Amino acid sequence: MKLLIASKNRGKVVEIRALLGLALQRVVEVVTLADLPDVEQPREDGKTFAENARIKALHYAKAHKILCIADDSGLAVEPLGGLPGVRSARFAGAGVTDAANNAHLLHELAPFARPWKAAFVCVAAAALPGRVVAEATGKAEGEILPGERGRDGFGYDPLFYVPSLGKTMAELSTEEKNRISHRGKALRALIAEMKAAGLLLA
Repeated sequence: MKLLIASKNRGKVVEIRALLGLALQRVVEVVTLADLPDVEQPREDGKTFAENARIKALHYAKAHKILCIADDSGLAVEPLGGLPGVRSARFAGAGVTDAANNAHLLHELAPFARPWKAAFVCVAAAALPGRVVAEATGKAEGEILPGERGRDGFGYDPLFYVPSLGKTMAELSTEEKNRISHRGKALRALIAEMKAAGLLLA
């Protein structure tokens, strides 16, 4: 059987493949959007992470007639009332770089006293053509630092500090990050739910 990871983000795909594990990948062919013919992207106009995850999973499951996993995730910063939230990837504007988003976040936080408490939130959804078959949520608590640390990860990872580890997300190995990250928690729960429902056999 085939399982589509509905993403072209290389960092995200590496994380998800690691979470699926080698045992599962021996019996399930894992493909990404980069491996399949291009189709029109869905309009991610949901007001929540869950709505956007479902939109993507249903869209690509139908387009490619395949079991599909999609996720939507972002950063919720306490002093900013939960922003950037679903706008995390375009907080500084459409099509901007991670560096631009990070700079804009720090600009918005400048008037507030530290610590700047925050959480990464992820909702992962799995769909077959026409129906969502599983869904799970994960959260990672932390703080935003006033400057970037670390060279790994992507997005807001260099600013997101995990007090219990004394490191930012960008200073963690893939294994460390998967253990504590919002996406790791959501996908572990999603994969367990899919296995329990007989959708993944490993």
